Amino acid sequence: MKYDGEMLARLVAQAEAQPVGMDMVMIRALIEEASELGAGRALERLGLADRRAEGDMRELRELLSAWRDAKKAARGAVVGWAVRIAMALVLLGLAVKLGLLGLARG
Repeated sequence: MKYDGEMLARLVAQAEAQPVGMDMVMIRALIEEASELGAGRALERLGLADRRAEGDMRELRELLSAWRDAKKAARGAVVGWAVRIAMALVLLGLAVKLGLLGLARG
């Protein structure tokens, strides 16, 4: 969607032509048109003004969600392995303390 500012220019000219001051309807119309013009320019600068932008953003969100899920799963796997290693070390220490390793040699 291309905003060329034509409507905003007409509203500004119309507001300047009023003798006393602008009424609230005119102010709101100016704000709305200026907002739409600014949003359109911002989207164009970001490269999101074309029809494919919605699909691209949806795809990027899905990719980001998958990345977050993968990070969470990897973190869980690392924690799981750390707990297993810690438990194995505790069992090994307990076996050494009780002298159970000496039975395996002889």
